[in-house]
Amino acid sequence: MGQQDLSKGGANHQKARGADDTMTSAQGAPVSDDQNWLKAGARGPSLLEDQIAREKIFHFDHERIPERVVHARGYGVHGHFELKEAIPELSRAKIFNQVGKKVPTFTRFSTVAGNKGSPDLARDVRGFATKFYTEDGNWDLVGNNIPVFFIQDAIKFPDLIHAAKPAPDRGFPQAQTAHDNFWDFISLSPESMHMVMWIMSDRTIPRSFRFMEGFGVHSFRLVNAEGKSSYVKFHWKPKLGLQSVIWNEALKVNGMDPDFHRRDMWDAIDSGNFPQWDLGIQVFDDAFADRFPFDILDATKIIPEEDVPVRIIGTLTLDNNVDNFFAETEQVAFCTQNVVPGIDFTNDPLLQGRNFSYLDTQLKRLGGPNFTHIPINAPKCPVRHYQQDGHMAMTNPKGRVNYEPNSWDHGEGPRENPEAGFTSFPEPVEGAKLRERSETFADHYSQARQFFISQTPVEQTHLGAALTFELSKCDREDIRARMVGHLRNIDEGLAKTVADGLGMDELPAAAKAAREPVTDLKPSDALSILKNGPNSFKGRKLGIYVADGADADTVQALQDAAEAAGAICEIIAPHVGGATLSNGQKLKADQKIDGGPSVVYDAVAVLMNEESARRYNADKPSIDFVNDAFAHAKFIAYVPAVQPLFESAGVWNYRDDGFLDVSSGNAGQFIEMCGKLRFWNREDVKQD
Repeated sequence: MGQQDLSKGGANHQKARGADDTMTSAQGAPVSDDQNWLKAGARGPSLLEDQIAREKIFHFDHERIPERVVHARGYGVHGHFELKEAIPELSRAKIFNQVGKKVPTFTRFSTVAGNKGSPDLARDVRGFATKFYTEDGNWDLVGNNIPVFFIQDAIKFPDLIHAAKPAPDRGFPQAQTAHDNFWDFISLSPESMHMVMWIMSDRTIPRSFRFMEGFGVHSFRLVNAEGKSSYVKFHWKPKLGLQSVIWNEALKVNGMDPDFHRRDMWDAIDSGNFPQWDLGIQVFDDAFADRFPFDILDATKIIPEEDVPVRIIGTLTLDNNVDNFFAETEQVAFCTQNVVPGIDFTNDPLLQGRNFSYLDTQLKRLGGPNFTHIPINAPKCPVRHYQQDGHMAMTNPKGRVNYEPNSWDHGEGPRENPEAGFTSFPEPVEGAKLRERSETFADHYSQARQFFISQTPVEQTHLGAALTFELSKCDREDIRARMVGHLRNIDEGLAKTVADGLGMDELPAAAKAAREPVTDLKPSDALSILKNGPNSFKGRKLGIYVADGADADTVQALQDAAEAAGAICEIIAPHVGGATLSNGQKLKADQKIDGGPSVVYDAVAVLMNEESARRYNADKPSIDFVNDAFAHAKFIAYVPAVQPLFESAGVWNYRDDGFLDVSSGNAGQFIEMCGKLRFWNREDVKQD
């Protein structure tokens, strides 16, 4: 059987239970299996009759008001989607069938674990949900910036989130997973190991919403006009490329500006620098699904882009900030069940549970069944049905008829349309009703290993450091040991790095694997941030720190070069009033030095004459500006006169190829260097 811990009840069922400690439902009925939703066959659809799962999800969905249980801290933006390649051979969805067609959208980015008041740069998964207002109704692509998830079955979602959220007795920690409860759950859930690699990577501390990918996570279906089905996975690819921060930088950004991501998105759109993502699809058939070594219904697995390339079919442009945060960003309701004819579901047990849970959640959050009357949720196509009344109904059908069929409207009222209406793909379903995880879901380590070996040495170092930090916050040694035991099934070197970082005297035994890991999966370059950098400074921000006497021509040259590259410049000065440059002109500052630290910029320049450099060489914010830029591997432009300040910051004698003297008119060369985003050689990491 191989996967006894999951398919037959998990760690909680490894010994006989007496009546005094048997789990029950809220009605007091004994529970035989709290790990798996009732399905029609091990790989079949989840059944609505499962009273245990529905009660558990129902309670979870209604635990908090009015804040979302997860994804509470979000930021929404209006935009549009334009189709670049029609795919009628794959889908009858009208959104996919006319090149050049534009559909209005609303996209909400979010963190998952923290509350509405938590900081933007918490280490966390980012939600990436888009509502397409199509002519056939609303389609919600409710995804994340990571293509896999922690769990395989939706019945475990309440447990995952409870473990990640603040402990119920003390109400902390907030917006973080570096605590015993989270890692206790994860270390007892081998299915989470692939996701662990992603969340401990730099993917969970993105530099900006604008610089991260998005994924639909699940396998869906596309169905064409003839009823032929293809499997599909949805991808968002940022036009500006991928970029993240490093952990120390994230901590300082959160302290300086907890709204960093929100401000970045608002400013970009407000200034006309509209961010864009390409929508890509991975399409495959049953033959591929049958030969693929992992189950395509398993949300903890990816299909590498090397196996099924991503086909770009359209572009999302975000070009309009909201008018009212509450009315739009806070009240928007996304539901995975919101699809249009031509898009359909698979039997992914996590997706099936989400389809139930999201709709149920809106009843608690938005007060009743009429949340689609709220403008941000209302379709932009005609709506015709006989549903009426209910809490906060804004529109109701006129007349005496509120049922169908009826003979009052002489056939002129809304009726079913078998040709145009949504029809489910007639997938054959058979199997005994049972609570069981399919054996095809049992490999928990192979793709986790593939993710790790696909990273650059810099990224692997960051990942190991993140695991060490998070586990160091666990008081219980047995939890740390269990996690290192799992890491041994992923990469022995990673396990040893973490064990050494935690001060373990010896490596714990490797965790018992439900299925022997595959160790020869090839690296996938698409899984690395640094292998997919933009090689461009477009959309990034240069911080120029000036003081009285700074050379005016050099300042202007840097501003011009940055603007030519599509980058943004901000001027930082000792005083918000600005600085008087060498030409006698006063240059207004965007930030005062203690309100504009280098952590909020992608590269920096320090331009002063020697007198000013000596004046500020004991100024702590000025020293931190230089020291942090160096420590965070940023490119640094300077002029020789700043030597006194750089010496106080301890970097003058450590200038490397990430520094450039721009006193001789080579500002363009510096901006070109900045296209690499970081000078990673500055980190003490052995490079390939």
